[in-house]
Amino acid sequence: MGKAWTFGDNMNTDEIIPGRFNITTDPQELARNAFCEVKPEFAKNVRPGDVIVAGQNFGCGSSREHAVIAIKGTQVKCVIASSYARIFFRNAVNLGLPILECPEAVAGIREGDEVEVDLSTGLIHNLSTGATFQARPLPEFVLKIAEAGGIIQFLKHHDFQELMGQTGKK
Repeated sequence: MGKAWTFGDNMNTDEIIPGRFNITTDPQELARNAFCEVKPEFAKNVRPGDVIVAGQNFGCGSSREHAVIAIKGTQVKCVIASSYARIFFRNAVNLGLPILECPEAVAGIREGDEVEVDLSTGLIHNLSTGATFQARPLPEFVLKIAEAGGIIQFLKHHDFQELMGQTGKK
């Protein structure tokens, strides 16, 4: 369970983490400046388990990975948005940031609402209003990537042939 932090449509990567802070890839350092120009109180008040809720085309703009790293550094549980920019979506999967698409949840969650999310089922419960929303659940392998901390960590601990369903048979 966590607090909802809401953002509008077309939140771009420079608004998530301004370019002047992209001199590091340290998640905690980037997290200190996440959303600093659009929601200055965010970085100081976000707590592990909180949830980012945003409109359409979240993560548009530059393709840099720093935006995902900054969000991961805040230790939010996930991002729920109406839709994502394609490159941000892929970076989120690669870096292990759980993301859900659910326009109904975005419309039904307000800033500060208490939200509970089950990533494996896609169930989103707004505890403040009692409303429940169903997002498409994350595929099992995407959950495993997120649990590992990203695709590189995931691949370090899994046999590639096993992942591809190959057992050595030709």
